[in-house]
Amino acid sequence: MSSAYRQWGAFAAATVAALTFAVQPQSAVAFEIFGIHLFGSDEKDTQIADPVRYAATLTGDDADLQKILDEQSALIQDQSKPVDGDFGLVIKAKDDRDRLVALLYEKARYGAVVTVKVNGIPVDSLPALPKFPRSAAVPVSISVSVGPVFTLGKIVLKGDAAKLDGANYGLLMGGNAGSQAIIDASAKIVRDLKAEGRPLARISERTVIADHATNRVDVTLSVESGPVAPLGQVSVNGASEVNPEFVSEWSDLRAGDPYAPDKLARAAKRLRELGTFSTVAVTEGKELAPDGTIPIKIDVTEGKQRYFGAGIQYSTIDGVGLQGYWGHRNLFGNAESLKISGSVNRLGQTRDFKKLDYAAAIAFAKPGAFGPATTFTANFSAGLNHTAAYDAKVLSGSVGVTYDLTDQDKLSAGLALDWTQAKDVYGDNRYLTASVPLGWTRDTTDNKFDPTTGFRASLTLRPSFGINNKTTFGSAEGAISAYRQLGDDGPVLAGKVAVGTLVGGGSLANIPATRRFYAGGGGSVRGYAYQGISPRDAANNPLGGRSYITASIEARIKVTDTIGVVPFLDFGTVSSSSAPSFSDLRAGAGVGLRYATPFGPIRLDVAVPLRRYPGGSTFGIYAGIGQAF
Repeated sequence: MSSAYRQWGAFAAATVAALTFAVQPQSAVAFEIFGIHLFGSDEKDTQIADPVRYAATLTGDDADLQKILDEQSALIQDQSKPVDGDFGLVIKAKDDRDRLVALLYEKARYGAVVTVKVNGIPVDSLPALPKFPRSAAVPVSISVSVGPVFTLGKIVLKGDAAKLDGANYGLLMGGNAGSQAIIDASAKIVRDLKAEGRPLARISERTVIADHATNRVDVTLSVESGPVAPLGQVSVNGASEVNPEFVSEWSDLRAGDPYAPDKLARAAKRLRELGTFSTVAVTEGKELAPDGTIPIKIDVTEGKQRYFGAGIQYSTIDGVGLQGYWGHRNLFGNAESLKISGSVNRLGQTRDFKKLDYAAAIAFAKPGAFGPATTFTANFSAGLNHTAAYDAKVLSGSVGVTYDLTDQDKLSAGLALDWTQAKDVYGDNRYLTASVPLGWTRDTTDNKFDPTTGFRASLTLRPSFGINNKTTFGSAEGAISAYRQLGDDGPVLAGKVAVGTLVGGGSLANIPATRRFYAGGGGSVRGYAYQGISPRDAANNPLGGRSYITASIEARIKVTDTIGVVPFLDFGTVSSSSAPSFSDLRAGAGVGLRYATPFGPIRLDVAVPLRRYPGGSTFGIYAGIGQAF
């Protein structure tokens, strides 16, 4: 891949300013990163006026449900923590009984009986102010008789639901009678009616009767669909530093347009993605306005507008890197963003500070520059790079526009000017290159940092002209990654393929070294050095190529709720021709560990090259935040 898109995220990343150590009493040590507890004790010094300890047991008559009952019982899961007072234990016991009954109703076990005894006495028979002995943990027993599985019996759809086919919602005789299934069917009926442009659609009656003689559940649903109504006035609440008119415009909710729940969900998503707001809620009114439209309310909470951070990276091959950045999320009041960043890399690889890698960048973005679907961007960067293939000084500037074609598709176009001084096998050369980057991306994944379903695809075209050497050339790169989970909580199979080609330019020496293709490193073929995969000359020096193909496959396997294991296999080849020849196919294999956090998994990968270059790396260790792809 082009060195201009070097992915430091493939290596270890941790924000220094957000990393904290906490020392607990008795020398117990805890570690947190970004406020997420990783190991050690995380107990808080909560003050309980009258701590009461208890010991709970749960017995049931269905082995298949025993595990989920244990997991959902607060008495079982929390018994290492004391409750506040004897009455507090009684309240916890009654709440737990209600929780388990509700769980069994979800499983269509309407004949379930849950009995909770505290100190041998059923909770409903305890006095108003109980007093339990404190000489030992208070015994708490939970007995569960799950009863038979109920199925659906008679289904009655009334009102505006009478025209609907209950089978389309899972409501048919003999079907799943679980309470959650019935609630989900009701919600889907309302969603379908709202999708017709009826914002006031609601369930006016829902009656569920369990017949214990037949183990059947009769369900009656009555629906009021309400009138079809267009969008009305859009009001914005909570915006003070951000212009409320901009918030309304960026939501793309226009008075007079047909009402649709998807439009409201899309508006909320667009506003969240700005990064300016900590919370966003977009809701319709409870009744129509006098003109027959439905009012829309946007409630936002503004987040911190200024932010800064620092980071440290490490890889066994490229050494240590330091990063820092400062940003503003609302520069002029319309969610304009500005980010200034800098980095120093290859620390530890050389003692000569002149041989380190340096980079600095300024990035500006203005949402809604040419309408609610567009974002204007301007970027300037400078870098000093020392790689296995070249030494280069680079100055780059670009402007562009991104257009939101759909919720999942984005188009981009721009103008870029790059000045490069590169010293490589072709000598010490200077390049001034103008280009027109064009791009398309599509993202259908369910999670940005840790996807389990969907795919991502991208295509980039970059026609270019070398101003000083009067050379015309162009590049095209495409990538697709796909994700599929096996079962409800099974392994996730992930795969990625990326291709690129470079045409024109005559001799490869006429094309800047930073625009040629290379592979290897944490972002492509793990186990090889960054830019380690490349056509080479007789002296084994990397030349860069005109085409590449890389592919990766992973099995992301959960060991616990927070820890996962990921075996993987990567392939890659870079060719001197514009079409890959596969004459130098390289592969790397390894295994990784994942630690789940709210902002994505922390990743640690160890890989070995299966066809090592002479004098090349024998292994590589890579770490970062987020999956490898």
